[in-house]
Amino acid sequence: MSAPLPSISREDFRRLLGRHSPEPLDGRALDACYVHYQELALWNRRLSLIGPGTADEVVARHFGESLAALPLIPPGARTAVDVGSGAGFPGLVLAAAKPGMETTLVEARERKWSFLQSVARKASLPCRCLNARVQLPLPAGLPDCIDVLTARALKLPPEILGAVARRMGPEGRVLLWVGEKDPEIPPDLAPADSVKLEGSERRRILCLRPLEPER
Repeated sequence: MSAPLPSISREDFRRLLGRHSPEPLDGRALDACYVHYQELALWNRRLSLIGPGTADEVVARHFGESLAALPLIPPGARTAVDVGSGAGFPGLVLAAAKPGMETTLVEARERKWSFLQSVARKASLPCRCLNARVQLPLPAGLPDCIDVLTARALKLPPEILGAVARRMGPEGRVLLWVGEKDPEIPPDLAPADSVKLEGSERRRILCLRPLEPER
């Protein structure tokens, strides 16, 4: 059993979240994230979705590190896939901040998948929750065209990254929450950018772009 998350008012949550977001969030996004936090506090007692901490630490470490990806998302992105969604970071948070994107959350563990469904429904987020394991061949239900792939809590092997890259257009992006060293990158992808995470010297978001196939 996990320690309960601290209670926090809507106003205090909105203030904290605004402090850690690299881009302004509208009221709808802030409210959706607050619903996420409330559901997290409720479900965390029996699922141990995240470790104990103060509200400020939870908002900065999980919500803030999810929002740090906003500058890396292409302006015209319409479809997003978050793999290993677990507690909803970054998938649910980015879905709240980018309601114009159709987001698919992929989670293999049924109880966490149920949590994701509950948050998406109560927060009225444009999410589809897929109870599946990310492997080859890619699971049914993923979009045929993917603009953004995110992975924060799951290390994806290069062959899976390559399979996703082949569903991307030239403006597609793969966003990986990593440490100091780059993961193994398939020949279908190349580094495009990197964003350091607040409060850490090593952790960052690595942005990969698809390469055009050789002719």
